[in-house]
Amino acid sequence: MPSQLPPEAPALVLAALGDASGTAAELAALIRGDNPQIQVRLAALGEDGKELTSELEAAARERPEDATAAIVVPLLTGPHPVADRLIAAAVAAGKVSVTVTDPLGPHPLLAEALHIRLSERSLARADRMRLLNVSSPVDAVILATVGGEAAAAEAQPTAVLLASRLTLPVLVASLDSAPAVADAAGRLRDIGAQRIALSPCVLGPEAPPGLASAAAEEIGAECADVLGAHDLIADLAARAYGSILSAD
Repeated sequence: MPSQLPPEAPALVLAALGDASGTAAELAALIRGDNPQIQVRLAALGEDGKELTSELEAAARERPEDATAAIVVPLLTGPHPVADRLIAAAVAAGKVSVTVTDPLGPHPLLAEALHIRLSERSLARADRMRLLNVSSPVDAVILATVGGEAAAAEAQPTAVLLASRLTLPVLVASLDSAPAVADAAGRLRDIGAQRIALSPCVLGPEAPPGLASAAAEEIGAECADVLGAHDLIADLAARAYGSILSAD
């Protein structure tokens, strides 16, 4: 990320499912604190995406007519049909020059954040220098997504990265579609894994509270916390913005 940006540089508009409080607001604050040269805006998608349209139009009013008004970064780890539809509709309604980035995953930093959340619940051990597993309290991990089968498919590279960090089997399952968490647990137990941990690959607002922990309880597994407003997630959002700038 450049240390300085011209006044006409696009705004970074974070698009959040639900409202603009909690995790989304905390992530916006982290990004602003680490990147004061960026104008960071936060828009809740709500039920109609109108707040995002308003933020895009406001950003456009502060920039030259021929400039890109904003770079929209979805606060999501992967595809999400509802959010994707709302973002597309909001951008179309705004009728301003906007670029929408891909979701935040897959990415090595996402795998690192998942590893940290597991270690915080004593479901993975990590050395302080490299955050690599040195001995494990579990035999395998289920990486749980939301957003349907497309989100589960897109999470496969992150699962591979997490498996490499943990030196353990990691399977992807979905909390809201196939492949089911129970099926993943069955496959892992078929290869001898008895102690299984569930790692929610969600920031939080994408899933109803308690959905991941309930899925873990059903299969007799322990559950890590959702990713939430981790500083690595804020870094990923800033990197997504910066990658668009560097490509122009």
